[in-house]
Amino acid sequence: MLFGFLNVNKPAGMTSHDVISVLRRVSSIKQIGHTGTLDPMAQGVLPVAIGKASRLIEYLNENNKEYAAEIQFGKISDTYDTEGKITEYSTEKVDKAQIKNCLEKFLGEIEQIPPAHSAVHYKGKRLYELARKGIIPDDIPKRKVYISKCELIEFDYEKQKCKIDIACSKGTYIRSIVNDLGIMLKCGGVMTALTRTASGIFKIENSVKLDEIKTIKDIENYLINPIDVLSYKCYALSEIELQKVEHGQSLSTKEFSNGEMVCLTYKNKLCAISQKTNNRLITKKVFIS
Repeated sequence: MLFGFLNVNKPAGMTSHDVISVLRRVSSIKQIGHTGTLDPMAQGVLPVAIGKASRLIEYLNENNKEYAAEIQFGKISDTYDTEGKITEYSTEKVDKAQIKNCLEKFLGEIEQIPPAHSAVHYKGKRLYELARKGIIPDDIPKRKVYISKCELIEFDYEKQKCKIDIACSKGTYIRSIVNDLGIMLKCGGVMTALTRTASGIFKIENSVKLDEIKTIKDIENYLINPIDVLSYKCYALSEIELQKVEHGQSLSTKEFSNGEMVCLTYKNKLCAISQKTNNRLITKKVFIS
């Protein structure tokens, strides 16, 4: 049974679940999941867990995300991107200095209101379900996010188009940043394309395109060892300790800090996730049987 992660470069036009469906057909493995959902129009890094690795998703450090977003100024959209109803907003042109000045205002901790067309829950419903019925709540709760980078990469003055790079915390809506940028510039702006370039340790330069995965052998070739994905320290098991872990027993050790999560390994394979408690490694999840 395959056990590991794939760094998939999701193509635009597919849902994240579509990617999982393709991989299930290719591998005949049902136990496949993904983290960090991407909207259909977005492309780029989509971490995928294969087999029992789906039980490791909660342990991934994915707080840091990076994106490249393309923007068209002079227009607005009810979805903040080209998937929605687009309206001409302004013929006034902005320059590079204005854009850079506004982008700096997004740095640090900011408050965002999630887009009305998003999967955020609101009083038992998802916002996009309400939006499709023409209901746009005026009291959508704000959320705090952190932006560590917000830079202008390309700008075409005549076409009023630009590309920005953003590094941010988990849960940040890039569409909202684009819309807010357009409001700051008083010209309007819609997101025309989005690429996630990083999600935690998963980087786009190390990703594999979905159309390159045609057989289960391809999945095996691109599979990443869970040990290389998790940010925890490792404890190499002896054969006797391995038998104890198989039965969910704890291990005695003076290594590691109290409360620290630890990967239990045997011959460079992940056997279990444990936590240091009172000089013992308490088994949390076992991946061998």
